Amino acid sequence: MVTILDTRQSEADRPRLRHPEKAHRPDANASPPKPDWIRVKAPVSKGYFETREIARENRLVTVCEEAGCPNIGGCWEKKHATFMIMGGICTRACSFCNVATGMPHALDESEPESVGRAVAKMGLNHVVITSVDRDDLADGGAEHFVQTIRAIRAAAPGTTIEILTPDFLRKPGALERVVEAKPDVFNHNLETVPSKYLTVRPGARYFHSIRLLQRVKELDPTIFTKSGIMVGLGEERNEVLQLMDDLRTADVDFLTIGQYLQPTKKHHAVIRYVTPEEFKSFETVALTKGFLVVAASPLTRSSHHAGEDFERLKAARLARQSAA
Repeated sequence: MVTILDTRQSEADRPRLRHPEKAHRPDANASPPKPDWIRVKAPVSKGYFETREIARENRLVTVCEEAGCPNIGGCWEKKHATFMIMGGICTRACSFCNVATGMPHALDESEPESVGRAVAKMGLNHVVITSVDRDDLADGGAEHFVQTIRAIRAAAPGTTIEILTPDFLRKPGALERVVEAKPDVFNHNLETVPSKYLTVRPGARYFHSIRLLQRVKELDPTIFTKSGIMVGLGEERNEVLQLMDDLRTADVDFLTIGQYLQPTKKHHAVIRYVTPEEFKSFETVALTKGFLVVAASPLTRSSHHAGEDFERLKAARLARQSAA
């Protein structure tokens, strides 16, 4: 008797391509070698593994892992984590981003409560909640943000909440619904200068993002607003300075600027590594333009030191109000 083993995988069992839209593209041009100032140590601390275990226990996705953040070791050691709600599959295909692309799964209705429990268990003073783009949903996921904010308020009433949202493009009323939930900080990243949107962020619209940030302040002036960009994608310095002016026109309080790092050969290449001195110059200029707080360094990311930065935001607003 002959036994035949069928080792072919079914369609459902085959590993899913993380970036199917990039699979057949030619490799991007090689990025220059990383300079010493961009290197970080691999995470090995006890705090890192404890944070990872809490995320696993509650079946939570973190942007720290999904986006390959270089600061994951330092942040998780301090039990700082950015939770990514609405799954780990994005409907957009930005050339800089390492989050998986495709058709997302249905929303997990229990996720807001899971996030609330994790925030309470970790004893967070400040939490950051972000998400994938959910263009497949009628409201872009706005109600899920609202429910998550409410769940955190119920489980950890002393925790301040920062949200990093998608642009809710072509989703009327979505932004207004999220602002009504009164997060402490509303962050939406521009990511890059407008001349790079076609190749870096093709599914988004620069001036829609500017208007979204401006609208938050119109709806609730007490909410801090925040935005961030990457540099090293081929932008010119004067374009970055113009972007700062655009954000200040929208009354944005906080600007982050960090170095773009290429996730894979299929992603946009690093055109150059911006020096620490250039980052310091950006910080100085941005502060003179009126931002309350600026974080600019090679390893700066949107949520890096978010809790400490929130305290800086509050102090800077009070100082400005006292001086007025």
